[in-house]
Amino acid sequence: MFEPKRLHPVVIVLNIGKRIKDFIFTFIALFFIWNNGESSKLMLFAAVTIAIILIILTSNLTWMRYTYRLEDNELRIEYGVFVRKKRYIPMERIQSIDISEGILQRICGMVKVQIETAGGSGKDEAEAVLAAITKEEARIIQEYVTASKENPAMQEVGVVQETRNQTIYKITPSQLILLSLTSGGVGVVISAVLALLSQLDDLIPFGRLFRGVEQWAVGNIILIAILVFAGFVVAWILALIGTMLKYANFNVIKTDHDLIISQGLLEKRQITIPLKRIQSVRIDENIVRQWLGYGSVIVESAGGSASNKEGSKVLLLPLVKIHTIEQILKPYLIDYQWNPTFTPVPKRAMSRYILRSWLVIGPIVVITIAFLKVWGLISLVFLGLFTIWGLLKYKDAGWSFNHEQLNLRYRTIVRTTVFIKKNKIQSLDMRESYFQSRKRLATLEAFVKVGFGGAGGRVIDMEQGDVKKVYSWFSREDKNGD
Repeated sequence: MFEPKRLHPVVIVLNIGKRIKDFIFTFIALFFIWNNGESSKLMLFAAVTIAIILIILTSNLTWMRYTYRLEDNELRIEYGVFVRKKRYIPMERIQSIDISEGILQRICGMVKVQIETAGGSGKDEAEAVLAAITKEEARIIQEYVTASKENPAMQEVGVVQETRNQTIYKITPSQLILLSLTSGGVGVVISAVLALLSQLDDLIPFGRLFRGVEQWAVGNIILIAILVFAGFVVAWILALIGTMLKYANFNVIKTDHDLIISQGLLEKRQITIPLKRIQSVRIDENIVRQWLGYGSVIVESAGGSASNKEGSKVLLLPLVKIHTIEQILKPYLIDYQWNPTFTPVPKRAMSRYILRSWLVIGPIVVITIAFLKVWGLISLVFLGLFTIWGLLKYKDAGWSFNHEQLNLRYRTIVRTTVFIKKNKIQSLDMRESYFQSRKRLATLEAFVKVGFGGAGGRVIDMEQGDVKKVYSWFSREDKNGD
């Protein structure tokens, strides 16, 4: 791979699609502005034609001017239509290589490779993106990166070393079905539909359309209820299918220095997580999965970017029995303690958890009862549900630490358990409000550094003395005494 190579020509199609997507709202705006009269329509046609010609031309030039090669232990990329740019990436700086196959890449037998490097800010795009190269070329790049980590003396192109691969986890058909049934994807689908409708509000006269069916709606309320229910069922089915397609063939392989995750049916993905960049491990359990004894394991890594947010928070085990997590991960993440004994928050904190759960629903209940009188009493059911939610948050809150690991447990919608090694904690925040101080309570929050966004954990209303214990454990004086 010494000679400069171009990406596969399918990249031209991908570039055209990306540019059209970027300008689609501009085209729509021009359509509504100029779609009046023959002369305006002619101007609109001319503007769109010129724009499409320019998009096709620049997409072709971008593809022609983009080359890559491996030379002198570096991945060298040159690109730029009018201004020639060069990017040289030393092999030893490459931290992770994420490989995916979109529909077009799969048709052409290509893959997309995203490369993350050490020291990346996580705010920009990936250090390098090879949008369409052969699987063989992707494999060669992976092998050279692995060789550079194994033995710097073997970094020369053409010298690679076999790595020992161990399969950690492979999803079963029954796990895939249960994962899909217990996921929250239906909410995402419904939110996407509502967001789309809100964006079209200015283009489609919803007011006039619905004004004409008001009388019909009043007389067909049962039919409308059935249609709404059917809509939710369809959204649930779509979410179910989407989850199954996304996580089909999910498996995790451990190499000497990395965890490699492969997943997907229509769009195949491969994510590489360097073991030394793992900042914390998180177990998430939603209500249904917790009741069934299942959870999901997520690793928070010092990788990823604004264009690859999944690179910093990666789903390692999408669905697994809680009691088997130690058995699965301990041989590979040997420094972690997986079954600590958690210290709960004090009983006097329970009322504060309940009161916080009432902050949103409480005023709504009061207003509903005030305006709807007897019918408004139905809202007390929601008040009861939020009270139960507050009690669950109180019951699940806890903490523990040993010599080298801090463990935090808390609940938002799902119950989360976070395991953080002491040397990975970026900062520890201890806070107490006036009302907490009166009850001798405080909040503890730990932060770790990830490539994009924040990570860590927080436990509210711990004993003040317990928070000080954790702070003393983490303090510089304690570190020096280890």
